[in-house]
Amino acid sequence: MQRVGVLDFLLNEKSVPIIDVRSPGEFADGHIPGAINLPLFDDAERAIVGTTYTQVGRFEAIDTGLEIVGPKMNALAKSARSFAIHGKLKVHCWRGGMRSDKMAWLFELIGLQTTVLDGGYKAYRQELLHAFQSLKSLIVLHGPTGSGKTMILHELAALGEQVLDLEKRANHKGSAFGALGMGDQPSTSQFQNDLFADLLTFNTTQRIWIESESMSIGKVYLPQSLWENMNHSAVLEIAVDKSLRIPRVVEEYGQIDKQLLAGSILKIKDRFGPEKIQHVLMQLNDGKLDEVASMLLDYYDKTYEFSKVKYKKEVSAVVRSHTGDPRINALQLLKIADELKL
Repeated sequence: MQRVGVLDFLLNEKSVPIIDVRSPGEFADGHIPGAINLPLFDDAERAIVGTTYTQVGRFEAIDTGLEIVGPKMNALAKSARSFAIHGKLKVHCWRGGMRSDKMAWLFELIGLQTTVLDGGYKAYRQELLHAFQSLKSLIVLHGPTGSGKTMILHELAALGEQVLDLEKRANHKGSAFGALGMGDQPSTSQFQNDLFADLLTFNTTQRIWIESESMSIGKVYLPQSLWENMNHSAVLEIAVDKSLRIPRVVEEYGQIDKQLLAGSILKIKDRFGPEKIQHVLMQLNDGKLDEVASMLLDYYDKTYEFSKVKYKKEVSAVVRSHTGDPRINALQLLKIADELKL
């Protein structure tokens, strides 16, 4: 058995399966992408051991744990053998303590070469925050609603650029309308873990594009270190005329059920104003989607200007586009980025 740090654990011998021995509840809240949950204790058993440790003592908790695990050892060993690749496994628990040590002992006992994550999942999360804090090559793509920023990022990725896709990982498009047409969101921890997995595939000495977002995207939150980094990184703004943004918004949301659209519109009623809300809902009911989009863009353009001034550092450059074509806009942004040596 060997113990290694987070980056060695993740990046060396990537084909070797990662076994997460935490309880199913811990695993569901957030786990290393691709890890397999082989819990030493289920959620109820973990609670029993934890209560014994707190109320009685460490040795009594160990005795309780052994009583629980004893009958499971054969099944755990068989599962471990079935998961191993070339006789190897990686294993971790919460803090790299007793659970991972005991499982590693069992795996080694049955002939499996085992690597333990030093510091466990807690160390992994600390490394995640550090990695996002230390990024020096971010380019934040800013622009008002309907500018096609997400599609521009997709085009940049197709052109070979490194793109950290927040909306894809959050499963949410941002704003009060962001959940429409999307599935369930991950937990905040899992969202952040998935972003970290993406980051580990990048060359962090080269530029990385990211869309400007608020601290929260739907119900999930960016890592605090990433959010702070974004607010001090280079900003490129794509400026697209409202007349070009209206049809994009209509195309994106026009096929969604009117009742769902109305529900999202009502989420901003306190800030939008009761009279405007009623007018927008009437226009929606009458099928005047261009008018609906126009009024909503007026609202979101104001919030956009506010957030730009409050949170982001000075814009490095503004790309004024006369087209809604994301490919053309991506090429324009690349040209500016190269000229500015970003």
